[in-house]
Amino acid sequence: MLEAKDVSVFYGSHHALADASVTVDRSEIVVMLGSNGAGKSTLLQAIAGLTPTADGSTIKIDGVNITGKKPDEIVEAGIALVPEDRGIFADLTVQENLLLGAYPERARAHETANLERVLALFPVLDERRDQLVRTMSGGERQMVAIGRAMMSHPSILMLDEPSLGLSPILCSELFRSLKDVKETGVGIFLVEQNAKQSLAIADRGYLLDNGHITGADTATALASDEAVINAYLGGKEPKGKASIQPRVQASALPVETSNAIQAGRRAIVRTPIEELLPHSVSDLVRHATLTQSEHVGANRAISSNGNGKDTAKVNGDISNKAEAPELDDLQKMLLQMEKAAADTLSGSKG
Repeated sequence: MLEAKDVSVFYGSHHALADASVTVDRSEIVVMLGSNGAGKSTLLQAIAGLTPTADGSTIKIDGVNITGKKPDEIVEAGIALVPEDRGIFADLTVQENLLLGAYPERARAHETANLERVLALFPVLDERRDQLVRTMSGGERQMVAIGRAMMSHPSILMLDEPSLGLSPILCSELFRSLKDVKETGVGIFLVEQNAKQSLAIADRGYLLDNGHITGADTATALASDEAVINAYLGGKEPKGKASIQPRVQASALPVETSNAIQAGRRAIVRTPIEELLPHSVSDLVRHATLTQSEHVGANRAISSNGNGKDTAKVNGDISNKAEAPELDDLQKMLLQMEKAAADTLSGSKG
């Protein structure tokens, strides 16, 4: 079992991850949901030893403390990470990439059996053993990346956004393959923005917001939770409901994890764009339309005088005397909206 307790990560003065606690057992799929920048990849990298953790963080695999260990030592302990960029060797063949995954000492005695298992899970790789990986599709490359990680004979397989860049059909095939991987006895910790399909195959899930675990439950409960639906499954958020606070079932989590979730629960406040801008978009469009109508009407009145030689001059006079104030007002409105948006962005970053 993977146990990560009170894991914190700093990037300089930025607190990227704050006291995050998760558990992943063998033969289960656990999904981590969260928006971009929430800290999902940071958590995986911290567990894999690629990012240093702060004091007080504890990471264990099968009861063995691996906090602060080097990445190769963590792989030897039984944790394999498939990063977001896959990290495969494009100029090597499929088989060469897979065999490189068996380099850890824990995997060498199981190389043949693991290779057979990977090729059984991904038959297309068996057909293309001698094909250069750079000539393969994105979905096939993802299979190579997962297969190579499985060649390290892991207890826990961690995947960072495995469906990124894949077509809907390939996404479905990938998630079906992950269910097959689970059946082999490997635990899967999945970071994924495709919430619908990931919850469909997962046993449990966590929600991460701004570096804090804000919720956890069974996958079935999360998939039916109104707040989760609104935030991650394409639901429409009702007016006045601004926080994501899915229920947490104590029975689904260890006591210490449940306590950490309650302590770290935070609300996401979404301010409607109408409250941030001094003028509505509809008012701006209406003002621009009115200005254009007045300008066109003035031009038509001048043209009806039949004085073609002086039309350009008169048009210039009208533009200078009548249209300029209207455009000035329009420009002021645009500048006010731009300033309001800039102040909002700077405030959110602060």
